[in-house]
Amino acid sequence: MKKYCYNAIINTQKYDKTFKYNDIDVLILSIKYPIVSIQYNPYAEWLINSQISMRVNDFIRIADYMYDQAVDSYHDSQKNDTLFNTFGLYMDYNVTYNQNCFLSIYFDNHEYTGGAHGSTIRTSETWELCSGMRIPLYSLFKPGTDYKLLLTEEILKQAEYNSQKDPGTYFEEYKSLIIKYFNEQNFYLTPEGITICYQQYDIGAYAIGIVEFTIPYKTIGWHPEC
Repeated sequence: MKKYCYNAIINTQKYDKTFKYNDIDVLILSIKYPIVSIQYNPYAEWLINSQISMRVNDFIRIADYMYDQAVDSYHDSQKNDTLFNTFGLYMDYNVTYNQNCFLSIYFDNHEYTGGAHGSTIRTSETWELCSGMRIPLYSLFKPGTDYKLLLTEEILKQAEYNSQKDPGTYFEEYKSLIIKYFNEQNFYLTPEGITICYQQYDIGAYAIGIVEFTIPYKTIGWHPEC
């Protein structure tokens, strides 16, 4: 079966809903998510799409909670005679790798609750297409490898280079923050290597957004292959 698992076909599905209160748009929900097709492998296809569906449904449930917040904010604006800004809840995705029997996707979940700007959280999934199973970060390394140390050392090298090239890119204590906020769930494959991401405010100000560090496959002695 493995010979059929070179890549997946990805189609985008959309779900949009506007929540109203007193004929006012108080919350906009907009979701874009992938539908995965794998030729000759319906079971793996079902596994991956089921996991994506759970993620989408969890995100939709957040809207119910945010709707109550939005209504409260609307009442406050009426009471204080201030402008009400419609709340927003958005999900989008990006396929970072889809070949050699592996699929990596990250999802950006953005929330706006009426302030100066919203916040975005990035999460990711990597699957082996022949089985439909999630691939954890540790499985990409030889047993016994201190992969966290290996990756953080490479990230620190890149961050130091970036900081010297453009001072002020990160918080002053970025080195300790890189170690503190390293999260092995926040990785995805790319054609160049493994990308580790840090969330907004983890190691730098809001303006730099989500920070990515890509570690070449040759550095870790692994490459996605069928």
